[in-house]
Amino acid sequence: MSTKTQNRLESRYAGINLEGRPHALSAWFVVALRVVIGGMILFAGLGKVAEWPFDAAGYLAHGVDPASPASGLFAAMAGNAALMEVVNVVVPVTQLLIGVALIAGAFVRLAALGGAMQMALFYLGGWTGDWLALFDSTLIYGVVFLAVAAFGAGRILGLDRYIERIDVGGEALIERYPALRYVLG
Repeated sequence: MSTKTQNRLESRYAGINLEGRPHALSAWFVVALRVVIGGMILFAGLGKVAEWPFDAAGYLAHGVDPASPASGLFAAMAGNAALMEVVNVVVPVTQLLIGVALIAGAFVRLAALGGAMQMALFYLGGWTGDWLALFDSTLIYGVVFLAVAAFGAGRILGLDRYIERIDVGGEALIERYPALRYVLG
């Protein structure tokens, strides 16, 4: 007799219990979410590379609303030529790497965290002080990146499932180096 366990979502935090049973299609939608958000950021990076040289200084100096809590920091960054040389390479390159990693399902948690961090910075840059604009697309994208990481979406039809099993000295990589659980998945 075979026993079949049903998928469950459970969490207990701060005295609050959450429980649920995901639909059988949930795994497919987790993969779709990972690929779509990966494609979104990949094409954002490709757009920056296609218009090379990319220059974020104009946006940082003039595109950030003065009401933004990051406006002073972003303006200071725009005024530092050496820092702008780094930013102008780091932004498109990380967008390309994040996109490829998410689409392939490799190092998904690390990639999703990078995407969420970029979205947080873009969100702060776009902040106008208007509470009606609180839930803009960059905030939503940031939450989607975090959801992809939380679901361990790289283990579902992704390379992380195989990377975790790589044999290292007779042990699976993830068993030998448990801290990798935070970047794979």
